[in-house]
Amino acid sequence: MTAQDAEELDVEEALAVANDRPVRGQAEPRSPRETPTAGQTGAHRAKDDSHHRATSWPEARAVAESAARSAGRRAAVSVTVDKALGLVLAAPLTALTDLPSFDTSAMDGWAVAGPGPWAVRAHGVLAGHGESDRLTDGEAVRIATGARIPPDTTAVLRSEHGRTDDKGRLHPTRDLAHGQDIRPRGQECRNGDQLLPLGTQITPAALGLASAAGYDTLSVLPRPRVELLVLGDELLTEGLPREGSIRDALGPMLPSWLRALGAEVTAVRRLGDDADALYRAVKKSSADLIVTTGGTASGPVDHVHPTLRRVGAELLVDGVKVRPGHPMLLARIKPDQHLVGLPGNPLAAVSGLFTLAEPLLRTLAGRAAPEPYTMPLREAVHGHPYDTRLVPVGLRGDDALPLHYNGPAMLRGIATADALAVVPPGGARSGQELELLDLPWATAGIQVCFT
Repeated sequence: MTAQDAEELDVEEALAVANDRPVRGQAEPRSPRETPTAGQTGAHRAKDDSHHRATSWPEARAVAESAARSAGRRAAVSVTVDKALGLVLAAPLTALTDLPSFDTSAMDGWAVAGPGPWAVRAHGVLAGHGESDRLTDGEAVRIATGARIPPDTTAVLRSEHGRTDDKGRLHPTRDLAHGQDIRPRGQECRNGDQLLPLGTQITPAALGLASAAGYDTLSVLPRPRVELLVLGDELLTEGLPREGSIRDALGPMLPSWLRALGAEVTAVRRLGDDADALYRAVKKSSADLIVTTGGTASGPVDHVHPTLRRVGAELLVDGVKVRPGHPMLLARIKPDQHLVGLPGNPLAAVSGLFTLAEPLLRTLAGRAAPEPYTMPLREAVHGHPYDTRLVPVGLRGDDALPLHYNGPAMLRGIATADALAVVPPGGARSGQELELLDLPWATAGIQVCFT
């Protein structure tokens, strides 16, 4: 029985106990408090031992953040404005000039001087042109939005607020205030003002502001570099599952998900169940974070733990009290390099991403933690007797609807989910408020486009 099979069985046992029904292959339900005897299988003993060593879910996330901070602040890089989306400012963004840098018209209409009616000049003023001739009282000139205001202009009369008589003189159709529809120089900021503080994540609006302020490049923290190592001889890359082999879901899914979490995926390597290949890949990697899939338990082809011992890594988290995804791990290979070992089951791997990879990558990238929020459940959710559960939910109005097909090996539920609900040990009742973890593309779709 593989570690993933054991995890599925453990979850089923927990749900069976909660529902007072027999577990698959058992005649009677077994109490979760029952202590394994000497006659029970080694698999059960190993499972209990690993559970004893496991880290609580909140603590595991805190350890991942702390590990990233201990790696030290990463050197800033300069990127062109069009490459900066989603990155974090490594220095405050200060105004390089006044904005606007000259008095401009806020509307299409006429620049006028003094009280009306006004004689209209023959040639108008367009945006992008230099300073035009000074206006004298009683004069007006056609002006476009964004055009530079002629000296001595009193106000801008909007096109819809003026009319011309048969002599070509301009009359206002409503009262006109001094300075109306003129954007004065420095209205938004003055040269040297701080526009955005250090640590701001760059959004499309921030890109626009930086460009308007005259920036061609920005000083930012680079995306954490991630190398993905896909393990397992049983994985197929095309066609239907056959002869005991299964299609690889993690190889296609994880790179995009890691990019959505702000990483730069530098390589995806398929290593099968080759211990030496895994060792060589870990030793030669220069990535900030190595992510492996599968092989985190203690079976005959589970090579992650032996490889970590072989390279002298420090194991920071060895199992987490969360379902799915219990046999995940976090190790420090070098002071500035870490490895996250994800379980091989797809939804369990997603759980590992949110538990260990997300806080580590977020901290490395200098991004602020999202503000936690809760929503009430529309339906009750069964819980594990001792561990946190992460359950896919859809957001339906003011409620979070738990989705079906949420077993460790299933992706059908998460594929239509908006978030993961953090279910405490013992489960949650209908209407109970639970913390939600947003999927990256549910609230910030720009992130899924990172390259």
